[in-house]
Amino acid sequence: MKILLILCITVSTACFSQVAVGKSSVTNSNVSLEFGNSENRGLILPWVTSENDIINPVDGTVIFDTSDTKVKYLAAGAWIGLNADPNLVTPVTIDTSLQDTKTENTNAMVRIGTNVDPDVDGILVLSDTNKAMVLPKVASPHLNVVNPAPGMIVYDTTSRLVAVFTGDAWSFWGPR
Repeated sequence: MKILLILCITVSTACFSQVAVGKSSVTNSNVSLEFGNSENRGLILPWVTSENDIINPVDGTVIFDTSDTKVKYLAAGAWIGLNADPNLVTPVTIDTSLQDTKTENTNAMVRIGTNVDPDVDGILVLSDTNKAMVLPKVASPHLNVVNPAPGMIVYDTTSRLVAVFTGDAWSFWGPR
């Protein structure tokens, strides 16, 4: 099933440069990647044990660092943590057994978009310069997502905030 999904995404990127996951089509012409909102599922960010594990990162790269349980993005060459919890003194220990037993295919990559830069590495590269990604939409993910994985990211339609599961709790970002 996973191979079929990857194949479908790869073929659809070659044909259309817009991809819908969990729905029949993209609903907005300004979207590179859009997820269906009919299920309580999210997007899992790539797990790393340290931001230093990333080879040749570019600005805009987003990761989930299991060493300090933070979502980070690269801006102007510096990693910026997004979900710092002032009440969290010691990072939660993340169970990485889901990925530890797998062999990484360093050549695996999906590119979506029309502006393909061969020098940009990544598992999923959205390369359009005038389109965005729409996160999976979930109402109250802290109540409705069963067994979230660390690094799961969704848009909470109830609170109108981006929500990330840190391995211990949901962290919500946005204006309050």
